[in-house]
Amino acid sequence: MKLSRRVREILDWYEGEAPGTKANLARMLMAGRLGGTGRMVILPVDQGFEHGPARSFAVNPPAYDPHYHYQLAIDAGLNAYAAPLGMIAAGADTFAGSIPTILKLNSANSLSRQKETADQAVTGSVCDALRLGCAAVGFTIYPGSDSMYAQYEELRELACEAKSKGLAVVVWSYPRGGEITKEGELAVDIIGYAAHMAALLGANIIKVKLPTAHLENKDAKKVYEEKKIPIATLPERVKHIMQCGFNGRRITVFSGGAAKGEDSILEDARAIHAGGGNGSIIGRNCFQRPREDALKLLDQLVEIYKGKA
Repeated sequence: MKLSRRVREILDWYEGEAPGTKANLARMLMAGRLGGTGRMVILPVDQGFEHGPARSFAVNPPAYDPHYHYQLAIDAGLNAYAAPLGMIAAGADTFAGSIPTILKLNSANSLSRQKETADQAVTGSVCDALRLGCAAVGFTIYPGSDSMYAQYEELRELACEAKSKGLAVVVWSYPRGGEITKEGELAVDIIGYAAHMAALLGANIIKVKLPTAHLENKDAKKVYEEKKIPIATLPERVKHIMQCGFNGRRITVFSGGAAKGEDSILEDARAIHAGGGNGSIIGRNCFQRPREDALKLLDQLVEIYKGKA
């Protein structure tokens, strides 16, 4: 596999990583229609675990089938496909070598009563990821939750094992629980803190939500105002989140968020591109659409990240 100059530059940021981990990062960065650009679009399908099958797939019944998501990601020319153990395993043989995969190692579900102590159960292993030919493992942390320290320790152990076997590590860093308000979960200071913590915990790829201009933490708010950190526009906020991820030296992709209209999704992507973000990791806003509509949307996203739309 011949690497582009941009991908070589990105790999140079990951000092101290094993050659195998860098090779799997390269595998994802060179895959699909955005291969070699340093930009990424990833399809994550863990919503069945999170919200239940009917809430996730009834709007587009073919999506009950795990093969549907593999094929959608492949046909759209995406960089990777991420899912929990059962979904990855259900298509691992049929689609072996067709697209890099990310095994999501922990999951939550909407039946849980947890709020202040928001947490996830470990539902997959590094051994599973290797057996299924994955390029990376994924793990969710909830900065702010009363359970966050235990999550960090789980991540430390799993990331150490994954990297020792040459896998890359993707961290979903979603502030939640504790005393964080619902508005605060998307506050720019809190999202920036979450991105930074993911980087500190050794994430090779960071996944966060797009931030609002709200400032949640009173002590952080003083600094943002005193230093006049630009956060008025979404591109400015994306740029700041990238700055929080080791000054842009960690690949950071942004969640597609709740279901919304096509125009809103494309405007978000343009803001991510303009702010220097690495791309989108977009699930329900794709697979809950009819296949042809999803492919059209993903094509437009790819063109935006190529700088052509």
